[in-house]
Amino acid sequence: MWANLHENMLIAKRSVLCNITNKSVRFKATKIREGPGLDFFITSSLDKQSKKERKRLPRWLQTQIPKGKNYSKLKDDLRSLNLSTVCEEARCPNIGECWGGGDTDTATATIMLMGDECTRGCRFCSVKTSKNPGPLDPMEPYNTAKAVGSWGVDYIVLTSVDRDDLSDGGAAHLAECVRQLKIQVPSLLVEVLSPDFRGDLNAVENLASSGLDVFAHNLETVNRLQAFVRDPRANYKQSMDVLIKAKESSPGLLTKTSLMLGLGETDNEIIETMEDLRANSVDVVTFGQYMQPTKRHLKVKEYVTPEKFKQWEELGENMGFAYVASGPLVRSSYKAGEYYIKNIIEKQRDVSNVND
Repeated sequence: MWANLHENMLIAKRSVLCNITNKSVRFKATKIREGPGLDFFITSSLDKQSKKERKRLPRWLQTQIPKGKNYSKLKDDLRSLNLSTVCEEARCPNIGECWGGGDTDTATATIMLMGDECTRGCRFCSVKTSKNPGPLDPMEPYNTAKAVGSWGVDYIVLTSVDRDDLSDGGAAHLAECVRQLKIQVPSLLVEVLSPDFRGDLNAVENLASSGLDVFAHNLETVNRLQAFVRDPRANYKQSMDVLIKAKESSPGLLTKTSLMLGLGETDNEIIETMEDLRANSVDVVTFGQYMQPTKRHLKVKEYVTPEKFKQWEELGENMGFAYVASGPLVRSSYKAGEYYIKNIIEKQRDVSNVND
């Protein structure tokens, strides 16, 4: 009797579960038929997700996909000589214009020296990081000069990763790159966007005295945001001291720095930074929009309008900077500024020749 009762209970339980399952399947099928289609997920859910993660890119920051014969040639040249560029590593929005040549048909690039792995991890930068990057390429100074000499340009920008693993931060290597460029193309104007060498002022002097024409080192942001934006080994005073020492080492040298806007800085903080720069005889300053390279990096706090950038340009000129480049897509080594800086250097040379 008990066995029959137990069997009947199992049969009843299976029947109930079967009914529930059938109802659940029919309910889900109905919801699928009546629910949203693919368009909903493309235009609604993903839009909501992207808006939540990142601010919408304004129209003035939208750029074209890089292309053209100059772009392809320059890329091939760099690869064949094992050279890197900050244009690629930092995902610069101007790479199509600079490498493609724009309206002038003259391609330029900012060559990144000492490898493509940085010993620091700034929260705005997409360059790869490593505690122990590979050894320096002893042929890099020669290969760099060979590549640049074949491009026929008259102004080149060199930059580098930070190499805290080297005793001098790579200053001697950078200085040799400058000397090789000047041997290859004596008339070439060379700008170096320099690391801070951990505050080693002897290293700064070594590079500043190598024959380059523009010594650039970026403050990146205002004093208050330094610890939030940059690697802990970098700071406002150290960067300012680098710029001061470069000018002292070679008084005729142009010094230059750059600030990213849109990180939460205030107008007063920008003005204070500009005043500090002028007080320390920095000649050139550029302002550009910070753009989040990946989701792992700092988010954009504000997209600064072109009109606001124009205000900073006018203020900088009134404060006495020799040149100010200010705009949403301006970068510290953006080629639009090279023409004006070149003219400043050539005017200085003309004055020097007259005095001699």
